[in-house]
Amino acid sequence: MTAVISVAPKATSAAPTVAPEKSRQVTRKPYPNYKIIVLNDDFNTFQHVAECLMKYIPGMNGDRAWELTHQIHNEGQAIVWIGPLEQAELYHSQLSRAGLTMAPLEKA
Repeated sequence: MTAVISVAPKATSAAPTVAPEKSRQVTRKPYPNYKIIVLNDDFNTFQHVAECLMKYIPGMNGDRAWELTHQIHNEGQAIVWIGPLEQAELYHSQLSRAGLTMAPLEKA
């Protein structure tokens, strides 16, 4: 007697194809900058304003300080510096303590 062994075909289990996850794109937003605005007033002299700008604002030269001083006088205000909040708070505070009339810090 001949035995017939039937062999069932191997089941080919196709594993489900998993699409690779889309890599998450991280959008980084830079920290906002802030504007330091000096306002015109009736008691600070041109000389005092220009000297304060040169003393407290990094990189401020005499010509730029005088341009800003005239802008403050003629237009009522001028943006004298724009940058990160912590530095803006420091410069704003220093200018205020020196007697300049300051607008509140604003986001740039």
